[in-house]
Amino acid sequence: MEHELAGIDGLLIDLDGTVYLGDRLLPGAADAIESLRRSGIPLRFGTNTTRMPRSAVVEGLRTRGLDVVADEIFTAPLAASGLLEKRGLWNVSLYLPEATYEDFDHFTLNDTEPQAIVVGDLGRGWSFDLLNRAFRQIRGGAEFVALQRNRYWETSEGPTLDAGAFVAALEFASGQEATLAGKPSPTFFQAAADSMGIGLSAMAVVGDDITTDVAGARACGAKGVLVRTGKFRADDLEHARPKPNLVLDSLAGLPAALGAPHG
Repeated sequence: MEHELAGIDGLLIDLDGTVYLGDRLLPGAADAIESLRRSGIPLRFGTNTTRMPRSAVVEGLRTRGLDVVADEIFTAPLAASGLLEKRGLWNVSLYLPEATYEDFDHFTLNDTEPQAIVVGDLGRGWSFDLLNRAFRQIRGGAEFVALQRNRYWETSEGPTLDAGAFVAALEFASGQEATLAGKPSPTFFQAAADSMGIGLSAMAVVGDDITTDVAGARACGAKGVLVRTGKFRADDLEHARPKPNLVLDSLAGLPAALGAPHG
């Protein structure tokens, strides 16, 4: 299937479950990224994490042994920030860990009459009172922005509910569909492609999530590469529509699939 990646001029690589799992890089990930860099293929890293600002994502990667710069990182909170700016919605209520407020420091926090609410992953921080407040804000006319719709993510304790479960609950209760800021929003993928100066058809999205990474990429005209790490499950492929352009055991196999030099 290597021919499926012909004409690729840039890569958007998922992080959690693709580059690292927990506090460690996945085997071969660092070498693969180094090989891709040497080949001259532009790289960007895209993540739907809402638990930390971009600065912390950069620091976390460096701590794990991968050197990146902030401009290479695309996050759902930053995508939402740009969306709110374009719409002129400056009074917001944030349903995010406080550390991530850093990416919204030029907005006014307003939990009484917000123009928009931004929902991410609060994990165990969610409560009935918080969900009910968000529900009432939406019913009161606030724009409903979801950072992501991931159903779950893999942790050291096993699969754990992600933000998508709470977004779905608020959509069901309010009757209002959320505007998606992170993957698989076409806006997210387009921003990554634009930053590399390429079209979507010349970009491959690499990740462990058959829906968020692969189907999202293919829906907007990019290529989708699925890795059998992180949250990958064998039955993902049985029901996938559309199918990935390429399936790899891990990120370590990507340089060879693209003809990038080794060593």
